[in-house]
Amino acid sequence: MIQMGTLHEGQPTYFAAFLVFTNYIFSVIFFVEAALKLIAYGETYFNNSWNRFDFFVVVASVFDVLMDIIGSKAMEGLSSAPQIARVLRVLRVARIVRLAGKAKNLQAIIQTIQFSVPSLLNVFLLLVLIFFMFAILGNFAFGKVVTGDVINDHKNYGNSLNGLLFLFALSTGEDWNKVMFDCSRRSIQEGGLGCTEGEDCGTVWSFPFHVMLIVICTHVMLNLFILVIIQ
Repeated sequence: MIQMGTLHEGQPTYFAAFLVFTNYIFSVIFFVEAALKLIAYGETYFNNSWNRFDFFVVVASVFDVLMDIIGSKAMEGLSSAPQIARVLRVLRVARIVRLAGKAKNLQAIIQTIQFSVPSLLNVFLLLVLIFFMFAILGNFAFGKVVTGDVINDHKNYGNSLNGLLFLFALSTGEDWNKVMFDCSRRSIQEGGLGCTEGEDCGTVWSFPFHVMLIVICTHVMLNLFILVIIQ
């Protein structure tokens, strides 16, 4: 983890060489570990899911080292060589996941999440339905609001698809209060501060609409996800 975390932009040449050297050392250690386990367990080595994952990490590490040794010039004929090299380097991050296979507490947490996946999918579908309902209501009530402090050509309730994407952004808490005020502007005749019809005229129902959205999506659904995992 420390070896991968110390990589940074503008690092000295000697430090980059040190990282490459340590990468080779770790790759050799992983390779020797996998080879010894294969010799000891034989075919039963692949019966364990963590062993299969370790083997995948080792194979990716070996290909990564080979591409470093061969060099880019020797692979000029392969047009996808740069993309393959990037993917293999990204797969180095998978080495960190191997730590979960060594710690029983981490394994327990991962198994808990695995058992909770079916229930979490049901909760996710319920959340999608809630988003869809709010998108339809938003299009009906605020579809004509096209300008504002936050609302623009891309962020609006103009149609159901835009509404779904917009609601997802709002559920993260990003400027939801500004959007609420954008959609609450009313004309002077209606007791508001004034607005332009067809551009930024909304309705007073913007306040309960957006407050309910944030309460349901940010608090209720989040706690429901946590409850499912705990159970």
